[in-house]
Amino acid sequence: MDEVIKIVNDIKAGNIKPIYFLMGEEPYYIDKLSDYIEENILSEDEKGFNQTVMYGRDVSVEDIVSTAKRYPMMAERQVVIVKEAQDLTKTIDKLETYAESPMLSTVLVLCYKYKTLDKRKKVTKNIAKSGIIFESKKLYENQVGDWIKRVLSGKKYTIEPKASAMLVEFLGTDLSKINNELEKLQIILPKGSTISPKDIEENIGFSKDFNVFELRKAIGERNQLKAYTIAENFASNPKENPMVVTTSLVFGFFVQLLKYHGLKDKNPKNVATVLGVNPFFLKEYDLALKNYPMRKVSQIVAALREIDVKSKGVGANALSNADLLKEMLYHIFN
Repeated sequence: MDEVIKIVNDIKAGNIKPIYFLMGEEPYYIDKLSDYIEENILSEDEKGFNQTVMYGRDVSVEDIVSTAKRYPMMAERQVVIVKEAQDLTKTIDKLETYAESPMLSTVLVLCYKYKTLDKRKKVTKNIAKSGIIFESKKLYENQVGDWIKRVLSGKKYTIEPKASAMLVEFLGTDLSKINNELEKLQIILPKGSTISPKDIEENIGFSKDFNVFELRKAIGERNQLKAYTIAENFASNPKENPMVVTTSLVFGFFVQLLKYHGLKDKNPKNVATVLGVNPFFLKEYDLALKNYPMRKVSQIVAALREIDVKSKGVGANALSNADLLKEMLYHIFN
């Protein structure tokens, strides 16, 4: 995030590089930087003759270099943006010579998603010397909640921890998907609003009562009635609640409990860091720690491994989602 801000601020200050190589596992920031350059370096009048957007699957590195070597028309610069540049992985080394001495009147942007350049190669070193190499790394699940808060804060919104957790539970760490849903909420809710679980349920479609987050909470509390009620809802809506995902998240919860049991330093700050959870939810983990001794947690983890295999159709083709959910809860509560 800080690196993105620095790149944008440098561009605003007129410190514009001839090459921006945007790469990495998380496409969100690659798109954001590319869009910013596309929208802001040239004026609207200049874009017609001096802004070119290409796609990796349709061009060669030679085509890109040829375009980048052109002089701008009635403007100080031209902008050349190559989207989906990862399609040029096998030939990207051919950019080496151009990167050694790029056209200073060209801003060449390459969006190299889901991959990274080998830092030992000369092409990488040449790009780094002449321009900017930005690596967009995938966020860990425990980092996404803070990212959501920062994004919303910049737009004058806040969000309840449970609402944030629901987004992460259902959308994972895909920042683009999460941002799309947040933008929908910003259209509906006035600035200054605090986004609640009810807002998520009503406007995005995730049930605030029947979700894996609530299932894990019920399990932690040993609230069997609530856990079985949620399981019945899951069984009735298998497409919205895939058994593989449910098993994985419940398994992850008990692995976290194992870690918690093994911690010598049970200071809340340390626990939240080690478990990778928002401190707001620690009271739920504290209760689960009391309800499930370490030996029982170990047994549950072993049982969940078997259920995970069955949920993938190995050796248990006849078992329905409903049966697997019941078996999972049986092993947990007995």
